[in-house]
Amino acid sequence: MSPKQLAASFALLVGVSLTIGLFFLLNGVPLVLPFASLELLALGVAFMVYARHALDGERIWMDGPVLIVESERGSQVVRKEFHTAWVRIEPLVHADALIEISGQGQRVQVGKYVRHDVRRSLAHDLRRAVAHVGGRS
Repeated sequence: MSPKQLAASFALLVGVSLTIGLFFLLNGVPLVLPFASLELLALGVAFMVYARHALDGERIWMDGPVLIVESERGSQVVRKEFHTAWVRIEPLVHADALIEISGQGQRVQVGKYVRHDVRRSLAHDLRRAVAHVGGRS
């Protein structure tokens, strides 16, 4: 769910819960509304934790002779740039391993958000793209 969809579903839940709580309050059962409010508070905290990481991901693209890797986790965005002539994409040692991109004294691991069975293909495609742009084909 995107953060916008999450907010819409939370607003719907708030409306339903408060309507039920008010119904019981007006019919002589005053404790339902405070417990419904407490439940909504806990749900709101859980939704905020989820929304903070809903857009986490990695983006990899080429800009001329530069390979750019951008990782977003929560509010932290890390961007690394590698010149294709010096970049190295490490082979996967085992199926659960992440892809390591290194060069010019920096390194980054990617593939956390890619299925295990697709990582090898992603590493191969990255190597091929870097070789093509870097003139190493």
